[in-house]
Amino acid sequence: MATDHKNDKILRSSEWFGTRDLEGFLHRAGLKNQGWSEESFSGKPVIGIANSWSEATHCNAHLRGLAEHVKRGVFAAGGFPIEFPTISLGEFFLSPTSMFCRNLMSMDVEEMIRGLPIDGVVLLSGCDKTTPAMMMGAASADLPAIVLTGGPQLKGNWKGEELGSCTDCRRYWSELRAGTITQDDYDSMEAAIYRSPGHCMVMGTASTMGSIVETLGMSLPGGAAVPGADSRRKILAENTGRTAVDLVNKGVRPSDILTREAFDNAIRMLLAAGGSTNAIIHLTAIAGRAGIKIDLQRFNDLSETTPVIVNLKPGGKYLMEDLFYAGGVESVLNKMSALLNKNCLTVTGKTLGENIAGAECHNDDVIMSPENPLSIEGGLTVLKGSLAPDGAVIKHIAASPELMKHTGRAVVFENPIDLKNRIDDPNLDVDKDDILVMKGAGPVGGPGMPEAGFLPIPKKLLERGVRDMVRISDARMSGTAFGTIVLHVSPESHIGGPLSVVQDGDTITLDVESKRLDLNIDDSELRRRLAAVPVTAEFAGFTRGYGKMYAQHITQAQDGCDFDFLVGNTPVETHVEKSSHEAGFNTG
Repeated sequence: MATDHKNDKILRSSEWFGTRDLEGFLHRAGLKNQGWSEESFSGKPVIGIANSWSEATHCNAHLRGLAEHVKRGVFAAGGFPIEFPTISLGEFFLSPTSMFCRNLMSMDVEEMIRGLPIDGVVLLSGCDKTTPAMMMGAASADLPAIVLTGGPQLKGNWKGEELGSCTDCRRYWSELRAGTITQDDYDSMEAAIYRSPGHCMVMGTASTMGSIVETLGMSLPGGAAVPGADSRRKILAENTGRTAVDLVNKGVRPSDILTREAFDNAIRMLLAAGGSTNAIIHLTAIAGRAGIKIDLQRFNDLSETTPVIVNLKPGGKYLMEDLFYAGGVESVLNKMSALLNKNCLTVTGKTLGENIAGAECHNDDVIMSPENPLSIEGGLTVLKGSLAPDGAVIKHIAASPELMKHTGRAVVFENPIDLKNRIDDPNLDVDKDDILVMKGAGPVGGPGMPEAGFLPIPKKLLERGVRDMVRISDARMSGTAFGTIVLHVSPESHIGGPLSVVQDGDTITLDVESKRLDLNIDDSELRRRLAAVPVTAEFAGFTRGYGKMYAQHITQAQDGCDFDFLVGNTPVETHVEKSSHEAGFNTG
């Protein structure tokens, strides 16, 4: 239940604007300097708008305009908005990887929430890591909060074919390497596939996280699927601003919403959507900030009774725009309502069950029925075995059925650079039944666990018509990617996990049905090899600064890749004693 605030307390922003002393003078003057009268903000809920807009993050490049519509809603509900910037994490430009900076962004968001004169916050996110980073920061600060993503892009269209970013740019990249299309063909696709504001419009990481946040109850119903270019996203933004004021007035914190039951709902949404493998890491990290431990086994347990009913690329055939027209996440949740904890509180003040009641589906091929699903089990599977004692994941819904049980000879690459240098070597000893293995791309060794897990098929095999092989690494993979790809192998190779001792010619067995991933050598040989591995605790490239802190404190994939010292929360006080601010202060 939300806190019942007593009459002897006032909003925390009054500590800045309500005192008639030098500090109060300076705080009020700071707003008057920007053209605001005292009546504009005095005694009103102050709503922060944490904006991850950046020209270096194309998915979020329209958030600056969207923030103005949030402000409309804040004003209309009797609040006062203060927009502030945050770190922005763009997948395409950021080096070495956006994941390397996710926790840094979460710290930025948390400390700005703590340090600014705000009573609640709207989190403007979009691109893959921005949404979980903001959620992590908000969960740790625990001030009333609501998420608004920028929404998905419109469908791409190239030579009459509907395209999804970046599932289809990856597919055609393989065709380019195979020689079936020209470089000019591929170049002409760039502007055709990325043609409107928003994030990738397949069920990649950004779309998955938007769907998860809506399911958790931290964004308004319908918030995940409205396209970024649609005028209805502006209306959604205005309503988000209104809701933020309402959350402050009612004293509803993230901790009231982010319960264990809500996280189970979110896991089911991830599984039913055939969503991004990255979401396993992000959900685990967000839950950790909320004081909730999610074990990898929970994903498998819920998967057994959660069918895939969202028919979107890369596991299906449609795009987020189609999901919006079909009824959005509300309709998905309504179809799977028998599996959900419907009494979970949401930012609307209603329960999840109340939010989704009566949600209609307008296309049963986009949002399928649980009785006639795309897959009878959830789209992701957690694997364990001698090669991954602490876990690994595979998105089986986007993999080749004939490779779900496969034993093959390992072709080993020591790191992403080694892979890049040798994968297209015509003399590489590799065949279609082999298993490509890449080391050195985990949370520490990557560094930052890059999205390098979509190992390219060797060019000489592409030219023979091969389009999928079993591929294994301790890396991540873009949620837009596809193939029989095992990811997040833990412990990672850099810290001495079994992956570090795989050699060319070893055989590996993948058995998705049995949820196993095994290196086929006897235990004594495995122990002998592991004992001979030199383990470096830190990534060799970092001797100072953020990189050194990252390497020393990053956790492994099964723990969400958070910093060990950030797990948990220390809630901000939402109200202060009225008596200390009464002198000369009019609360309105």
